[in-house]
Amino acid sequence: MAAWRGRLGLWLAGCAALAFLTISLPAQAIVIRTAAQEGTEPKFIAGGGERIVGMCVDLFRAIEQLDPELQVVGDQNWKPLIRAYSELEHGQLDVACAVQRIGEREHRFQFIGPALYNNEYHFLARINDPVKISSWDDLRQLAPDNTVLINRGFAAGNIIRAQGGIPIDESATNQVLNLQKLVAGRGRLFFHRGRDLRKLLERTGNSGKVRILPQVMFSSPVYFATSKLLAPQTRERLERALYQLEKSGELERLIRKWD
Repeated sequence: MAAWRGRLGLWLAGCAALAFLTISLPAQAIVIRTAAQEGTEPKFIAGGGERIVGMCVDLFRAIEQLDPELQVVGDQNWKPLIRAYSELEHGQLDVACAVQRIGEREHRFQFIGPALYNNEYHFLARINDPVKISSWDDLRQLAPDNTVLINRGFAAGNIIRAQGGIPIDESATNQVLNLQKLVAGRGRLFFHRGRDLRKLLERTGNSGKVRILPQVMFSSPVYFATSKLLAPQTRERLERALYQLEKSGELERLIRKWD
Protein backbone atom coordinates (compact mmCIF):
# COMPACT_ATOMS: atom_id res chain seq x y z
CA MET A 1 0.00 0.00 0.00
CA ALA A 2 2.80 2.40 0.89
CA ALA A 3 4.48 1.73 -2.45
CA TRP A 4 1.24 2.35 -4.29
CA ARG A 5 0.76 5.63 -2.44
CA GLY A 6 4.32 6.58 -3.32
CA ARG A 7 3.76 5.95 -7.02
CA LEU A 8 0.48 7.89 -6.88
CA GLY A 9 2.24 10.80 -5.21
CA LEU A 10 4.94 10.87 -7.86
CA TRP A 11 2.31 10.75 -10.62
CA LEU A 12 0.34 13.61 -9.08
CA ALA A 13 3.51 15.63 -8.61
CA GLY A 14 4.45 15.04 -12.23
CA CYS A 15 1.02 16.17 -13.42
CA ALA A 16 1.26 19.29 -11.30
CA ALA A 17 4.71 20.09 -12.68
CA LEU A 18 3.51 19.56 -16.24
CA ALA A 19 0.52 21.82 -15.65
CA PHE A 20 2.80 24.50 -14.16
CA LEU A 21 5.13 24.37 -17.15
CA THR A 22 2.21 24.56 -19.57
CA ILE A 23 0.83 27.64 -17.84
CA SER A 24 4.19 29.39 -17.39
CA LEU A 25 5.54 28.83 -20.89
CA PRO A 26 5.07 32.00 -22.99
CA ALA A 27 2.98 31.77 -26.13
CA GLN A 28 5.05 31.75 -29.30
CA ALA A 29 5.23 35.23 -30.79
CA ILE A 30 3.89 35.90 -34.27
CA VAL A 31 6.53 38.13 -35.85
CA ILE A 32 5.22 40.82 -38.20
CA ARG A 33 7.85 42.54 -40.31
CA THR A 34 7.67 46.22 -41.22
CA ALA A 35 9.98 49.18 -41.89
CA ALA A 36 10.20 52.86 -41.00
CA GLN A 37 9.50 54.65 -44.28
CA GLU A 38 11.84 57.53 -45.05
CA GLY A 39 10.31 60.95 -45.55
CA THR A 40 6.88 60.12 -44.13
CA GLU A 41 6.66 62.32 -41.02
CA PRO A 42 4.70 62.16 -38.75
CA LYS A 43 4.32 58.42 -39.44
CA PHE A 44 8.02 57.90 -38.69
CA ILE A 45 10.28 60.59 -37.22
CA ALA A 46 13.95 60.49 -36.27
CA GLY A 47 13.82 60.71 -32.49
CA GLY A 48 17.48 61.38 -31.77
CA GLY A 49 20.35 58.96 -31.91
CA GLU A 50 19.17 55.81 -33.63
CA ARG A 51 15.67 55.95 -32.15
CA ILE A 52 12.63 56.27 -34.43
CA VAL A 53 9.32 57.59 -33.09
CA GLY A 54 6.06 58.65 -34.68
CA MET A 55 2.41 57.87 -35.19
CA CYS A 56 2.94 54.44 -36.73
CA VAL A 57 5.42 53.36 -34.06
CA ASP A 58 2.79 54.22 -31.43
CA LEU A 59 0.16 52.25 -33.36
CA PHE A 60 2.40 49.18 -33.56
CA ARG A 61 2.99 49.26 -29.79
CA ALA A 62 -0.75 49.66 -29.15
CA ILE A 63 -1.49 46.60 -31.30
CA GLU A 64 1.10 44.58 -29.35
CA GLN A 65 -0.54 45.59 -26.07
CA LEU A 66 -3.95 44.42 -27.27
CA ASP A 67 -2.63 41.15 -28.71
CA PRO A 68 0.68 40.30 -26.97
CA GLU A 69 1.37 37.37 -29.30
CA LEU A 70 1.77 39.82 -32.19
CA GLN A 71 5.29 41.25 -32.32
CA VAL A 72 6.00 44.00 -34.87
CA VAL A 73 9.67 44.26 -35.80
CA GLY A 74 11.56 46.58 -38.14
CA ASP A 75 10.01 49.92 -37.18
CA GLN A 76 13.43 51.06 -35.96
CA ASN A 77 15.04 50.50 -39.39
CA TRP A 78 14.74 53.13 -42.12
CA LYS A 79 13.94 52.15 -45.69
CA PRO A 80 13.08 54.25 -48.76
CA LEU A 81 9.35 54.19 -49.42
CA ILE A 82 9.76 52.58 -52.85
CA ARG A 83 11.82 49.73 -51.39
CA ALA A 84 9.43 49.24 -48.46
CA TYR A 85 6.44 48.94 -50.79
CA SER A 86 8.30 46.59 -53.12
CA GLU A 87 9.23 44.31 -50.22
CA LEU A 88 5.64 44.43 -48.95
CA GLU A 89 4.35 43.37 -52.35
CA HIS A 90 6.77 40.43 -52.56
CA GLY A 91 6.28 39.21 -49.00
CA GLN A 92 9.62 40.35 -47.58
CA LEU A 93 7.66 42.70 -45.30
CA ASP A 94 4.28 41.92 -43.79
CA VAL A 95 2.67 45.26 -43.00
CA ALA A 96 2.85 48.99 -43.74
CA CYS A 97 1.09 51.67 -41.73
CA ALA A 98 -1.03 54.52 -43.14
CA VAL A 99 -1.05 53.73 -46.87
CA GLN A 100 -3.37 55.37 -49.39
CA ARG A 101 -5.64 53.09 -51.40
CA ILE A 102 -4.83 54.65 -54.72
CA GLY A 103 -3.89 53.46 -58.20
CA GLU A 104 -2.02 50.18 -58.49
CA ARG A 105 -1.72 49.80 -54.72
CA GLU A 106 -5.20 48.23 -54.65
CA HIS A 107 -3.76 45.31 -56.63
CA ARG A 108 -0.38 45.14 -54.87
CA PHE A 109 -1.49 45.11 -51.22
CA GLN A 110 -4.30 43.91 -48.97
CA PHE A 111 -5.90 46.79 -47.02
CA ILE A 112 -7.37 46.10 -43.59
CA GLY A 113 -9.15 47.74 -40.71
CA PRO A 114 -10.74 51.16 -40.38
CA ALA A 115 -9.46 54.29 -42.12
CA LEU A 116 -6.85 55.85 -39.84
CA TYR A 117 -7.25 59.44 -41.07
CA ASN A 118 -7.48 61.51 -44.27
CA ASN A 119 -4.43 62.75 -46.13
CA GLU A 120 -5.07 66.26 -47.43
CA TYR A 121 -2.75 67.54 -50.13
CA HIS A 122 -1.61 71.14 -50.56
CA PHE A 123 0.77 73.04 -52.79
CA LEU A 124 3.75 74.77 -51.24
CA ALA A 125 5.31 77.83 -52.86
CA ARG A 126 8.19 80.19 -52.22
CA ILE A 127 7.28 82.87 -49.70
CA ASN A 128 7.70 85.68 -52.27
CA ASP A 129 5.74 83.89 -55.03
CA PRO A 130 2.24 85.48 -55.28
CA VAL A 131 0.81 82.40 -57.02
CA LYS A 132 -2.76 81.40 -56.15
CA ILE A 133 -4.09 77.92 -56.92
CA SER A 134 -7.73 76.97 -56.39
CA SER A 135 -8.12 74.44 -59.21
CA TRP A 136 -6.04 72.23 -61.47
CA ASP A 137 -6.77 74.59 -64.36
CA ASP A 138 -5.12 77.39 -62.41
CA LEU A 139 -1.99 75.27 -62.35
CA ARG A 140 -2.12 74.50 -66.07
CA GLN A 141 -2.45 78.18 -66.89
CA LEU A 142 0.91 78.85 -65.24
CA ALA A 143 2.68 77.00 -68.08
CA PRO A 144 5.47 76.89 -68.93
CA ASP A 145 6.44 77.81 -65.36
CA ASN A 146 4.30 75.17 -63.65
CA THR A 147 6.65 72.28 -62.82
CA VAL A 148 5.53 70.51 -59.64
CA LEU A 149 8.00 68.83 -57.29
CA ILE A 150 6.92 65.53 -55.70
CA ASN A 151 8.60 62.81 -53.67
CA ARG A 152 9.53 59.83 -55.84
CA GLY A 153 7.35 56.80 -55.12
CA PHE A 154 4.75 58.72 -53.11
CA ALA A 155 1.03 58.84 -53.91
CA ALA A 156 1.39 62.51 -54.87
CA GLY A 157 2.84 61.45 -58.21
CA ASN A 158 -0.21 59.37 -59.11
CA ILE A 159 -2.52 62.20 -58.09
CA ILE A 160 -0.77 64.76 -60.31
CA ARG A 161 -0.43 62.41 -63.27
CA ALA A 162 -4.15 61.65 -63.13
CA GLN A 163 -4.90 65.34 -63.79
CA GLY A 164 -3.01 65.32 -67.10
CA GLY A 165 -0.91 68.02 -68.72
CA ILE A 166 1.09 69.00 -65.63
CA PRO A 167 4.90 68.64 -65.68
CA ILE A 168 6.38 67.01 -62.61
CA ASP A 169 9.85 66.52 -61.18
CA GLU A 170 10.06 63.39 -59.02
CA SER A 171 13.83 63.03 -58.87
CA ALA A 172 14.00 63.72 -55.10
CA THR A 173 13.18 60.97 -52.62
CA ASN A 174 12.07 63.10 -49.67
CA GLN A 175 10.50 66.41 -48.71
CA VAL A 176 13.68 67.96 -47.32
CA LEU A 177 15.37 67.74 -50.73
CA ASN A 178 12.25 69.03 -52.47
CA LEU A 179 12.00 72.00 -50.13
CA GLN A 180 15.62 72.84 -50.95
CA LYS A 181 14.83 72.60 -54.67
CA LEU A 182 11.73 74.77 -54.26
CA VAL A 183 13.64 77.49 -52.41
CA ALA A 184 16.35 77.36 -55.09
CA GLY A 185 13.76 77.87 -57.84
CA ARG A 186 14.12 74.40 -59.36
CA GLY A 187 10.35 73.96 -59.44
CA ARG A 188 7.37 76.29 -59.15
CA LEU A 189 5.47 74.32 -56.51
CA PHE A 190 5.87 71.35 -54.19
CA PHE A 191 2.85 69.02 -53.80
CA HIS A 192 2.64 67.19 -50.49
CA ARG A 193 0.15 65.95 -47.94
CA GLY A 194 -1.00 68.52 -45.40
CA ARG A 195 -0.57 66.65 -42.10
CA ASP A 196 2.45 68.04 -40.25
CA LEU A 197 3.36 70.53 -43.02
CA ARG A 198 3.83 73.47 -40.66
CA LYS A 199 5.98 71.39 -38.35
CA LEU A 200 7.94 70.22 -41.39
CA LEU A 201 8.70 73.81 -42.39
CA GLU A 202 9.73 74.65 -38.82
CA ARG A 203 11.88 71.55 -38.47
CA THR A 204 13.73 72.21 -41.74
CA GLY A 205 14.19 75.95 -41.20
CA ASN A 206 11.90 76.91 -44.10
CA SER A 207 9.10 78.74 -42.25
CA GLY A 208 10.33 82.10 -43.56
CA LYS A 209 11.05 80.78 -47.05
CA VAL A 210 8.04 78.64 -48.00
CA ARG A 211 4.29 79.09 -47.57
CA ILE A 212 1.45 76.56 -47.66
CA LEU A 213 -1.29 77.39 -50.13
CA PRO A 214 -4.68 77.08 -48.40
CA GLN A 215 -6.61 75.11 -51.02
CA VAL A 216 -6.94 71.36 -50.34
CA MET A 217 -6.31 69.88 -53.79
CA PHE A 218 -6.92 66.23 -52.96
CA SER A 219 -8.08 64.18 -49.98
CA SER A 220 -7.80 60.45 -49.44
CA PRO A 221 -8.09 58.09 -46.43
CA VAL A 222 -5.17 55.91 -45.36
CA TYR A 223 -5.23 52.36 -43.99
CA PHE A 224 -3.01 49.57 -42.77
CA ALA A 225 -1.75 47.55 -45.73
CA THR A 226 -0.49 43.99 -45.53
CA SER A 227 1.30 41.72 -47.94
CA LYS A 228 -1.08 39.46 -49.82
CA LEU A 229 1.26 36.64 -48.76
CA LEU A 230 0.65 37.24 -45.04
CA ALA A 231 -1.14 34.36 -43.29
CA PRO A 232 -4.90 35.08 -43.20
CA GLN A 233 -5.05 34.29 -39.47
CA THR A 234 -2.39 36.91 -38.73
CA ARG A 235 -4.13 39.45 -40.94
CA GLU A 236 -7.41 38.84 -39.10
CA ARG A 237 -5.76 39.37 -35.71
CA LEU A 238 -4.18 42.62 -36.88
CA GLU A 239 -7.51 43.83 -38.21
CA ARG A 240 -9.31 42.86 -35.01
CA ALA A 241 -6.80 44.86 -32.95
CA LEU A 242 -7.23 47.92 -35.21
CA TYR A 243 -11.01 47.85 -34.84
CA GLN A 244 -10.64 47.49 -31.06
CA LEU A 245 -8.39 50.57 -31.03
CA GLU A 246 -10.98 52.47 -33.04
CA LYS A 247 -13.87 51.40 -30.80
CA SER A 248 -12.05 52.39 -27.60
CA GLY A 249 -11.05 55.82 -28.94
CA GLU A 250 -7.36 54.99 -28.59
CA LEU A 251 -6.82 55.14 -32.36
CA GLU A 252 -8.04 58.73 -32.58
CA ARG A 253 -6.04 59.72 -29.50
CA LEU A 254 -2.79 58.35 -30.91
CA ILE A 255 -3.32 60.07 -34.26
CA ARG A 256 -4.21 63.42 -32.68
CA LYS A 257 -1.05 63.19 -30.59
CA TRP A 258 0.96 63.73 -33.77
CA ASP A 259 -1.16 66.49 -35.33
